[in-house]
Amino acid sequence: MSENLKGYKGEGKKLLEKNKVGIWDIVHIKTGKTQYEGIILPRIEHSAPNFINIKLENNYNIGVKVSEIQEIKKIGKREASYKIPQKKFPYNQDLPNIKLLGTGGTIASRLDYTTGAVIPSFTPGELYSAVPELAEICNLDCEIVFEILSENMKPEYWQQLAEKVKEAANSGINGIMIGHGTDTMSFTSAALSFMLKDLSIPVVLVGSQRSSDRPSSDAALNLINAAVVANSNIAEVLVCMLGSSSHDYGLIHRGTLVRKMHSSVRNTFRTINNIPLGMVQNRKIKMFTKDYKKKSKLETKALTKFEKKIALVYSYPGTDNEQINFYIDNSYKGIVFAGTGLGHVSTTIYDSIERAIQEGLTILMTTQTLHGYVGMNVYSTGRELLNRGIIPGQNLLPEVAYVKLGWVLGQTTNPEEIKALLLENIAGEFLEREIPIAFNYNIDELLKKNKL
Repeated sequence: MSENLKGYKGEGKKLLEKNKVGIWDIVHIKTGKTQYEGIILPRIEHSAPNFINIKLENNYNIGVKVSEIQEIKKIGKREASYKIPQKKFPYNQDLPNIKLLGTGGTIASRLDYTTGAVIPSFTPGELYSAVPELAEICNLDCEIVFEILSENMKPEYWQQLAEKVKEAANSGINGIMIGHGTDTMSFTSAALSFMLKDLSIPVVLVGSQRSSDRPSSDAALNLINAAVVANSNIAEVLVCMLGSSSHDYGLIHRGTLVRKMHSSVRNTFRTINNIPLGMVQNRKIKMFTKDYKKKSKLETKALTKFEKKIALVYSYPGTDNEQINFYIDNSYKGIVFAGTGLGHVSTTIYDSIERAIQEGLTILMTTQTLHGYVGMNVYSTGRELLNRGIIPGQNLLPEVAYVKLGWVLGQTTNPEEIKALLLENIAGEFLEREIPIAFNYNIDELLKKNKL
């Protein structure tokens, strides 16, 4: 029995062994408060030992605390297979040719319950089985570039991905989709936006908040919407994800203005300080603006040099010189501050900031409020930072500023050129004015809805 309890240990393992229950057994569990029926699942190797994991009939997984279990009884067995079946993806000469680059994430995936990882399945046949509607939109070619959790993304992967996009874009295809985990998707979209020069076709990052084995998954609709956008006339790096929790439509976000704004809801991505470029609904695109780059016959280039020795530092009460001196002493080349308010940091770290600039570090200021602009001429403290040589980041999101600083420092070491590039609107990252759509709440409706 022990061989069939991978991932279980301690109290949980003892309970299952005592009752002759193994992984994939269907069990009835009785606790003091309720009863459950479901399939015993493998566990992540590093899980707490005092829980039993089961999959309920509604496809949701739960953990039941061992100390609360009064009775556990095997009533059957159903070994789960999470491999997606394959069907030949049909070719239609009248449809556009789309390339899908896989990096990981939950799009058309299966769960590995032993490791806890979501394993992507990105062959055309697997995708056709999972999302047959794709065959009505495009001819699909798939390539797994790497398989990682998105929190493990790093500049080397951005560089590799940019080269793959360049190669595909110059091959004559109509568009590119990139399957990506949602947690760091905005970092990657920003990196590709700066690295890809003269991009000639759409590059659409897409992911899902909920894996495809769950009935509430957004994976299929996001893929369908992204395929539609990948055949559009927008020659930019984009993020296409759900725009509403009811799965009504997807939104098209510019890669340098988008951010994940909620840890779990499906419509988590938002364009910050502006409205999205457009929406896609029922396989049709409606653009909200004409201000975007169009498809061309230009040769796409990949400018992938990136300086990794940069830091993103959030200003908070208690920030001290020692923290900033760490980056100076360890030969960092630049720092992005996510400052408070209009772009402020504590006056207690002015000495280390001055030292950093004297020793050649580039310092870029953003605001941790996300919405709004850096305004360093408003208060004397801001003007003092400007006089010390800090560069104001306008409306740059902190993570976009981090990516842009690393990319700029990879292109040149000349201080004047660095400042000029940082202040140049390279990939639509700067806005002339903010559209405060996020704050346009209808107070009367809110009061009425909440009976206040």
